[in-house]
Amino acid sequence: MSSTTVAADGDAPDAKPAAAPPRAPAYPPLQGGARVAGTLALSLATFMTVLDTSIANVSIPAISGDLGVSPQQGTWVITSFGVANAIAVPLTGWLTQRFGQVRLFTASIVLFVIASWLCGLAPNIESLIAFRVFQGLVSGPMIPLSLTLLLASYPPAKAGLAMALWAMTTMVAPVVGPLLGGWLTDNLSWPWIFFINIPVGLFAAALTWSIYRSRDPGPKRVPVDAVGLGLLVLWVGALQIMVDKGKELDWFSSTQIVVLAIVAVIGFLFFLAWELTDRHPIVDLRLFGRRNFVLGTTALSVAYGVFFGNVVLLPLWLQQWMGYTATWAGMVTAPVGILAIALSPWVGKNVGRMDPRKLATVAFLGFGLVLWMRAQFNTQVTPGVILLPIMLQGAAMAFFFVPLQAIIFSGLKPEQMPAASGLSNFVRITAGAIGTSLFTTLWDNRASLHHAHLVEAISAGSHDATTQAMLAQLAAAGQSAEQANATLNRLIDQQAYTMAVTDVFHLSALLFIALIVLLWLAAPRSAGAGGAADAGGAH
Repeated sequence: MSSTTVAADGDAPDAKPAAAPPRAPAYPPLQGGARVAGTLALSLATFMTVLDTSIANVSIPAISGDLGVSPQQGTWVITSFGVANAIAVPLTGWLTQRFGQVRLFTASIVLFVIASWLCGLAPNIESLIAFRVFQGLVSGPMIPLSLTLLLASYPPAKAGLAMALWAMTTMVAPVVGPLLGGWLTDNLSWPWIFFINIPVGLFAAALTWSIYRSRDPGPKRVPVDAVGLGLLVLWVGALQIMVDKGKELDWFSSTQIVVLAIVAVIGFLFFLAWELTDRHPIVDLRLFGRRNFVLGTTALSVAYGVFFGNVVLLPLWLQQWMGYTATWAGMVTAPVGILAIALSPWVGKNVGRMDPRKLATVAFLGFGLVLWMRAQFNTQVTPGVILLPIMLQGAAMAFFFVPLQAIIFSGLKPEQMPAASGLSNFVRITAGAIGTSLFTTLWDNRASLHHAHLVEAISAGSHDATTQAMLAQLAAAGQSAEQANATLNRLIDQQAYTMAVTDVFHLSALLFIALIVLLWLAAPRSAGAGGAADAGGAH
């Protein structure tokens, strides 16, 4: 995972395209202050982009009220960005060849700043959604290219450290996003969730260009795969809208969701057939012919989907059923970054010396333990008990991204890196969206089941001493019979949703343990591999 060729991973030879792309020129690693400044610039751009995937979530009520639309219409502010971003990310490889790495990355930052400014100035929901689509499209190449440029800035022996620094920004930003978004909305106004990108983006773009402009191989004339692009937009757009709207529309009981699912499946099959036979595909699906790439990407994506689904569920449960405000829920979950930041450099330093499959196993076992601990929560759980697994989750996160990225990129040539990074990030981001939707739906379904069982049990024992004592206590507090029943129903709901969320935590723990098997199907590192990039090398 550096600017030099990495050892093959022992797979069957890749299927060769008709015309192999020329090798990109190799640039020496950056030194001293230039490397520090380059890392800062790339990290800021990554942080800003990842932040925007979650910063608007808590601001939807304010945006909807200010623009005079329903909260359901307001959610398109999130959906539109996600759809556009999901379409743009896998195009990174082709766009890099067409415009050059540094030109594309810097232009993406500048365009992202412009899009953010337009979002903040949007006078109505239609224009805001249009500007969010623009923002999602231009941000697509930023995350994959930030990793590619960062790896080329470090010598092969320090590639693991580079990955660790990159991973810290992608781990911390989703946690900070809702907290910062809520604070800006409450203390300033919702446009500031977009305006905050302007100074950060301009600084990152200027710093990136000043350091990396001489390290760009430049643009090349490459054919435009218009059919492939059209099919990509069709099936990814349909899939993303289906995932975002599935829970709201009760999934496949909705004709709209059924139609979207059919379009997504048929579009994907045509896309697959076209890209695997086209001379100049817009997405290099041949990468999935590599053993470590497909296994590493699958393990990372499924695990990220489970992880991100639980990251969304915990604050929802705390706010909706445990009486936490948005700020307090953010503060309780924020310490997750402490051990992640502390341990990531150690993991990055040692991933080249240790089998990355062992390090990733530590992450999956850690997540399994954390989720098992959460599965013991009840309605009387204290903030201290909630904090312990959150702290431990940070340690698991430190062992998560870096070893799995080492497995994914093992054996790839430098010119394959942008396409591989874009493709793996696309699958991961899509899995995160699917995981969030599926886990919130499962939570609601399990809560309904538990609610029915609890009501049945209370109805059967409506004359027992406990029920009568509670109703008498509520009546003594001045509540009417109707109010007392409503209070009792709220308590039942709280218990049902708590039982449901622990069900999800139990299932998630088991999924992480099961995923360990997938890790060990990947190829081990070759005996002579010395750098982090070689992790998962030849048989």
